[in-house]
Amino acid sequence: MDNQRQERIARLLQKELGEMFITFEREKRGVIVSVSEVRVTSDMGLARVYLSVFPPQKTDEIVEFVQAETKSFRFNLGRRVKNQLRLVPQLVFYRDDSIEKLERIDELLNK
Repeated sequence: MDNQRQERIARLLQKELGEMFITFEREKRGVIVSVSEVRVTSDMGLARVYLSVFPPQKTDEIVEFVQAETKSFRFNLGRRVKNQLRLVPQLVFYRDDSIEKLERIDELLNK
């Protein structure tokens, strides 16, 4: 049961953060940020958020900015999910390299 709750909270956080990044994309024209995955710890105290950025050249810049603004993202997330969660987990943002790995595999296969 606990695992189902973790998954449900992870989906909720992924959805809400994704919607928050839509407004973020409007401010940073030419950059698309998507939340590819959210993993929540069993005590619901920490959420690892994996971000995918397009174009890939700006990934490091955007992830560093988001990491620096973690408190404001958590605050805004708390305002959005206040009726569904009692406590908002700490957020830790990571870059998602899966697209780059897929491109590399595709490049190797097409040689």
